[in-house]
Order: sequence, then structure tokens, then C-alpha cells
Amino acid sequence: MSRLTYLYQMDLPHRAVAVYTYLYDRADKNGECWPSVNTIAGDIKLSPATVRRAIKDLKNAKLIITKQRYRNNSAKSSLLYKIDKVT
Repeated sequence: MSRLTYLYQMDLPHRAVAVYTYLYDRADKNGECWPSVNTIAGDIKLSPATVRRAIKDLKNAKLIITKQRYRNNSAKSSLLYKIDKVT
């Protein structure tokens, strides 16, 4: 069973499925990507608040791990998203 088939069978809101699919599609071979919430929201036509709720749903379902990234001046940058890419 592929990772996405498993995802579709989980009891997740459609916003979480859309965001996971977006992150899955953009992740590198290590399962990492770092788009901003605003980029995700703009690309899949959801509000930033909805994307944040979807990320929370995915973290609660243990489908993604996030890590805050920082700039050289210690200001926050975008989140690093880590997913398990199943081929």
C-alpha cells in the first residue's frame, strides 16, 4: 500500500490531505522541504490559517515532523518539514 493510499484511508480533514500531498510532492529524496505557510496557502488556494491547522493535524497524526529554521541574525525563517517518502 502506498503512503498516499494510506493517507486517503485515514480520518483526516481534506485540508490536511491537500497540505500533505503538497509537501510530499515537493520533498527531496530525504523527505524534506521548507515552503512557507504563505507559499503553501497561495499554491493550493487555502488561507494561511487553514494551512496552519492542517499542519497541526498532520503533526498530531505523526505524518510530518517540523523544525523551526533560523536566519543568520537569529530571526525565524520558514519551517523545515520532514515526511517519510515511500516510493
